[in-house]
Amino acid sequence: MKTLKTFISVSALVTVLAISAGAHAATISGLYNTGVDNSGVSTIGNGADLHWQLNDGAAYTGGTNGSFPIGPWVSDSATSRWLTPSPNASDSFDPDAPGYYTYSTTFNLTGAQAVDAAFTGQFAADNTVVNILLNGNSLGGGGGFSDWTNFSATSGDFLSGTNTLDFVVENYARNGGNPTGLDVQFLSSVAGGVPEPATWALSILGVGLTGMALRRAKSQPVLA
Repeated sequence: MKTLKTFISVSALVTVLAISAGAHAATISGLYNTGVDNSGVSTIGNGADLHWQLNDGAAYTGGTNGSFPIGPWVSDSATSRWLTPSPNASDSFDPDAPGYYTYSTTFNLTGAQAVDAAFTGQFAADNTVVNILLNGNSLGGGGGFSDWTNFSATSGDFLSGTNTLDFVVENYARNGGNPTGLDVQFLSSVAGGVPEPATWALSILGVGLTGMALRRAKSQPVLA
């Protein structure tokens, strides 16, 4: 009886290890900072961003460190750049009434990946972010252009399939010298676990061992 209990315990342990191994997580593929190439490195020069759009059109990497408006704005870096409505970041907008600019990006998750997905990040905006929306769910807003503001999303905000992240930026009205833009950096991200082939093999082995143990127990004669 002791041997049987040990055998079942080992079988159960194999199954638990398999389940634990199945919780393998990865970063969210397709989630990019503003102003970077496909390898996540900041682009050079002025041009349309590869991963973000503005009001369903192009968003541009138009700023240059040391030149207006960057200086009052947080600096461009090796991992993100400011996006603006035009290739010239110093262009002036909204002289008479506030302007609203929606910067958007998309990424895909499978069903299993969406369950436990999450990310954290930071942003800066001129003048401020009215709302951050992930698939229509509000993640907050606020902030300004001279320092970073944190934001995050948890598993309940994600969808299986295409996910859309929107930053709605408000530019206060001002007559002359009134640029606007957005800089976003993701600090961490995780996609939910997807069982790997080795995980399935361990799970099958654990269940099989347990079944064998139970069959052996039934075949043993009962002593009076």
